[in-house]
Amino acid sequence: MERYLQIINIALEAVFANRFRSILTALGIIFGVAAVIAMMAIGNGAQKEILDQMKLIGVNNIIITPVIDNQGTSSSDDDEGKSQTKKFSPGLTLSDALGIKEILPTVDKVSPEVIYETHIIKDGIRSSATLNGVTPDFFDVFNLTIAKGTMFTEDQMMKGNSVCIIGPKIASKFFPNEDPIGSYIKCGSLWLKVVGVLEGLNISGTNTDELGISNYNVNIYAPIQTILLRYKDRAAVTAAAIHGSGEESIFIFDGGMSSFSSSSSGSDDANYHQIDKIVVQVKESSQLVGTEKVIKEMLMRRHQNVEDFSTKIPELILKSEQRTKDLFRAVLVAIASISLIVGGIGIMNIMLASVMERIREIGVRMATGARKKDIVVQYLSEATLISITGGLIGIILGIALSKIIMMFFEITTIVSPISIFVSFGVSVAVGIIFGYMPAKRASEQDPVESLRHD
Repeated sequence: MERYLQIINIALEAVFANRFRSILTALGIIFGVAAVIAMMAIGNGAQKEILDQMKLIGVNNIIITPVIDNQGTSSSDDDEGKSQTKKFSPGLTLSDALGIKEILPTVDKVSPEVIYETHIIKDGIRSSATLNGVTPDFFDVFNLTIAKGTMFTEDQMMKGNSVCIIGPKIASKFFPNEDPIGSYIKCGSLWLKVVGVLEGLNISGTNTDELGISNYNVNIYAPIQTILLRYKDRAAVTAAAIHGSGEESIFIFDGGMSSFSSSSSGSDDANYHQIDKIVVQVKESSQLVGTEKVIKEMLMRRHQNVEDFSTKIPELILKSEQRTKDLFRAVLVAIASISLIVGGIGIMNIMLASVMERIREIGVRMATGARKKDIVVQYLSEATLISITGGLIGIILGIALSKIIMMFFEITTIVSPISIFVSFGVSVAVGIIFGYMPAKRASEQDPVESLRHD
């Protein structure tokens, strides 16, 4: 052991004696390790964002949303030359949600939702907010938990009581010094009693709108019956609609209602859907695609063959996005790994040049009793020391680069211990593999010829 320690000490002296050359030799390893760590950190950050989004959208969900601008226009071409007729749909209604839940055996939960942009007022503080009419299934579907208070009761749901559950940011802004439970807050024209406060969520990502993710922290949730009875119901027939200008008509289909205007003033684009979203949660992931097809066919029949709705499966969108990002990360890591190979080749070239420069030194060492094995260990130690030093510097640079990317480009990066260990292990292996050939060549020098070398 003492013999090998002395050999390693000689290798260290050789490395420090040629500091500038050693640093240049290690550059390939440094940049290779740093690039691998940074690329894997970007990939880990992207994966975390997608997993967080999957938690927010729930698991095995199908989202059904209304299409307003396609409102009830389809043509009947049974007989050529006849005038086109319009079909009118009741739009998305509560009866659609109830029908999906009652008829389809693959469905676990159904969450209808009514969304209105309004304002809230308390103690002279006014702020814009989103009022959501929901059922208790909404909180289960989206994995939302109540931090304070209770969930809506069956009695509150049936009677449409003026109660609400608020997001944590609403609670901190309007109830900074008091317990919000039992207090009242004015939402639009309604005074709502706060019965619960949601637990805070960290919502991030760029495609939250596409996936139907809202900012639960700043929303107000009331029973859907409360919103339809006390706030607004777009499917209700009003006196103004019947005795108004005469340009608006109401059509009733299977208990649902739809209004349209015969004028061309743009009122055709009015939202006639009773609800703004239906989230259907199926029991198994394998049933998502099949259930979506059945729901489409079912709604087409209920909507008089008017496709005034759209369906999407956020989980499949996210999984596809995850596969794309995984492939992209693999390509980036592969490209970054090339730097490690290039660094290894650089080590080999420099060590081969070092052998040629130090032939006489090798001859002296072998003449004074050094064995071939000692020469191999010496030059292999030099190569390994350079790669280890480059690996350590590369780790520091890679972590710093990850922080810089997150700070200036607003990209989530997560440096994992695995990426550090793998990149460092590869850098050491590269030094050993590419350093062995020069070490072996040095050990095969003839001592007599080496002593004669100038």
